[in-house]
Amino acid sequence: MKIIAGLVIAAGLTVVPGVAHAQDAPCYDTTVPSTVEEQRLDDTLVPGGPAVGPSLVKLAGFDGRVTDFTSKLCRQVAQKQAQQFVEREGNALWKAAVARAQSAQPLPHDAHDDRPLYWARLQLTTALRQWKPRFSLSVHDRAKLVQRFDWASRGLSDSAFPARPGVRKVAVTGFDPFQLTGTNVRRANPAGAAALQLDGREISTPSGKVVLQAAVLPVLWGGFDEGIVEQFYGSALEQKPDAFVTVSQGRPGRFDIERWAARWRGGSPDNNNVGSYGSVPNAAGWPQPSHEFIETSLPSQKMIDAGTGPFPVVLNRSFCEWVVVGATQDCRTDEPTPGRVAAVGGGGNYLSNESMYRANRVRIGYGATSVLGGHLHTPVLGQPADPAALTDSAFEKQRRDIADQVKALVSVV
Repeated sequence: MKIIAGLVIAAGLTVVPGVAHAQDAPCYDTTVPSTVEEQRLDDTLVPGGPAVGPSLVKLAGFDGRVTDFTSKLCRQVAQKQAQQFVEREGNALWKAAVARAQSAQPLPHDAHDDRPLYWARLQLTTALRQWKPRFSLSVHDRAKLVQRFDWASRGLSDSAFPARPGVRKVAVTGFDPFQLTGTNVRRANPAGAAALQLDGREISTPSGKVVLQAAVLPVLWGGFDEGIVEQFYGSALEQKPDAFVTVSQGRPGRFDIERWAARWRGGSPDNNNVGSYGSVPNAAGWPQPSHEFIETSLPSQKMIDAGTGPFPVVLNRSFCEWVVVGATQDCRTDEPTPGRVAAVGGGGNYLSNESMYRANRVRIGYGATSVLGGHLHTPVLGQPADPAALTDSAFEKQRRDIADQVKALVSVV
């Protein structure tokens, strides 16, 4: 017997946990390939040990949701019904993760852990790829079902600000864990943990109340090509927000407010081991002016002077531009040269940089120049000291300290 992505495989048959009726059992085809990211659900820290992803899902109490989803998916009898089901279930998973993260009650597993949401999502997208529906489903329509569930489970279906006058509104995104090869499969991302802590929060500040809506972005070039950043921040603009803050994990030991976002992808592999190189492409359906660099409008000095601690906060002024595209770069800390092609932003040339670029490109495209916008890089989160451990107290404290300081810095914005 073998467990893969929440499905139990025995003697060549697929049995979905929790299904009471035999006719529901053969609704999965486990020979259908999953993505590179989803295949990591089988990864362990030691040979013969438990799979990391499903173990974290169980520690957070999300395993019952996985079982329930895989059972109910078998009973969907029409495409429209399935669309409604996956969006509802994705949103429910997101809300459960936010509720767990913000719980005031003691939990058996660290409330700041962003990893259970990530791995539960992958279990369920795997199920969607391997599902054998009772109706005809094209490759395109299945991909849209996966996207619908994925976006909902990231907070995109739960992003409406409350209609309360006199309250400032800030939209925030974090990221999934990444660089998960080998024993790094247990990595967390403090930016994702911060997003779960912030979603729906109302924070009192000396300048008044601030309400936040948050989402967690994928570490996937393809997800960005599909317009997930524009979908979240473009939809937020309809609600007249006061600020956008994209957040990701950055450099050791410090927070960076990135001055410049660059219109360039450097080619590094994403969570599916796919690279992408060249100018940041447009996302269909959104206004997207062709700026090579976009400068932060966050109140950087105010954020630095706030003394949020425990980590120092700095304004990173660095950027690089191409002298000869693809060959020679000029890296500086002053101002970009008009007419030159962007090569590297302060946040690099990976998806962190691109989240800042895309969010603020759509903001500028809509003429929302009064909305503040920029990127915050968190300190790098380490891993548990024992290479065979999923967590330890020092790891949990560091993640909590980083997430709490993100909250403090966003309050200053």
